[in-house]
Amino acid sequence: MNAFDRAFRVVIGHEGGYVSDPRDPGGETKFGISKRAYPAEDIPNLTLERAKELYYRDYWSRVRGDDLPYPVALCLFDYAVNSGVETAVRTAQKVLGLKTDGILGPITFSAIYAQEPRAFVSALQAERLLHLSQLTSFPTFGRGWTRRIVSTAIEAFT
Repeated sequence: MNAFDRAFRVVIGHEGGYVSDPRDPGGETKFGISKRAYPAEDIPNLTLERAKELYYRDYWSRVRGDDLPYPVALCLFDYAVNSGVETAVRTAQKVLGLKTDGILGPITFSAIYAQEPRAFVSALQAERLLHLSQLTSFPTFGRGWTRRIVSTAIEAFT
């Protein structure tokens, strides 16, 4: 199984089927694909295969998952799916002590590779939890997000 397929299995395990929770700013969602992010998609009839295509194109490729050590790729990918690519990259840059421009360019990429993966993943996931805890929706969704962050970090190294 390639790295994307392995990471997709982890991420899709955090995402559910069709949900239309009025407390969720993403609106109706299926397999983690929200109507707000994908207004042209038929969310209730979205297939798992189509969701996988969107995940690869819009998240995995944009965090350069194929070019990163798997633990880092998984955690950046999951963060990007949950909070957006730019937020995930900005947080990684913050952890690395870089300018937070949200662009995964050569400086950020080199800095990621200069880190020990466990230390980087731990710092990224901690900063991710801090970011999410400051959202107004944290009281509603925070327990699930916290479980997701912890389990993704564990899965990254198993």
